[in-house]
Amino acid sequence: MKRVLAAFVLAAGLVAAAGAVAPVRAGAPIPEIGGAAVTSVAGVVSHITPGVVGISVRGEVREVNPLAQDPLFRQFFNLRDQPIERETEAVGSGVIVDAERGYVLTNSHVVDNATKIEVTTKDNRRFAAKLIGRDTATDIALLQIPAESLTAVPIGNSDRLQVGDFVLAVGNPFGLGQTVTSGIVSALGRTGLGIEGYEDFIQTDASINPGNSGGALADLQGRLIGINTAILAPGGGNVGIGFAVPINMARDVMEQLIRYGEVRHGRIGVAIQDLTPDLARALGTTHTEGALVARVESGSAAQRAGLRSSDLIVAVDGAPIHNASELRNRVGLAQIGDNLELTVDRGGSERTVAVRIEQATAERQSGGRR
Repeated sequence: MKRVLAAFVLAAGLVAAAGAVAPVRAGAPIPEIGGAAVTSVAGVVSHITPGVVGISVRGEVREVNPLAQDPLFRQFFNLRDQPIERETEAVGSGVIVDAERGYVLTNSHVVDNATKIEVTTKDNRRFAAKLIGRDTATDIALLQIPAESLTAVPIGNSDRLQVGDFVLAVGNPFGLGQTVTSGIVSALGRTGLGIEGYEDFIQTDASINPGNSGGALADLQGRLIGINTAILAPGGGNVGIGFAVPINMARDVMEQLIRYGEVRHGRIGVAIQDLTPDLARALGTTHTEGALVARVESGSAAQRAGLRSSDLIVAVDGAPIHNASELRNRVGLAQIGDNLELTVDRGGSERTVAVRIEQATAERQSGGRR
């Protein structure tokens, strides 16, 4: 399966090559440790790869015959305006994150329209997988397979990543089988790409291709720090710009999928926007980043907590907030009923505000309000 959004290709499916493949540059060089170049990361790779699996999906999609849209054609051939069911096949990747319970993280788009999901481990064992739940807004899905001598990839902390950190990408590109590539973290907190509803992507130059979706992005300690999701590829191949969902976000989604079978996105009832230099001057704040409250909904949790228009939210539970998308992610993925402590700049002075997370309706989730 391959999903295309603008110039972005979500690296899910098996794609047949048409003609020659253009050469691409190699991944990042291996760093030096103690003044000596490291010639191999085989030891680290050997700990990661048993926890990365291949995923094969069979599904059905319903399509409407375009000829049936013509009333004259439909009448002449006695066609009924009924959808046609078509079988689909796709491949992707996944990561075992809990060996005892058999939990496997992957991308939601990998298992889209799935009627049968099969997971293949590195040692070529095949298991029928159960879909615990999926969340299209973050493009994360959770599968479960029998916990039979599985190996999980240790979960790291994506909040500690820095631009320039070396990373390894492991997956099943083009259905070829397990493949490892290397690179660095090129950027953090990528948003506004129009790929998913909640965006906070890790950008990497490690080679990621169609079929890598749902695979592991790991650090050189063998810890899982992201789930590979998308590539920037106008021509459909790797050009050194790939994106991964941070593991901290994926873990929050996984916990809700285990608990509820779905993700119950939160809200507090504010319309927000990024802080610009012009707005910062108008507000008289010394902050250069944050989420500016444009409007507070009447009767909302934000109003009850005392938030006002023109408040600048600069931190949540002590962690800095750099832009509106980051605040949206924190609120949207928080547990319903939890309290968040917001650090607010109001008129040049800071204060803390405790606000309770409410559940977003489907209509509100699709909009820009938090």
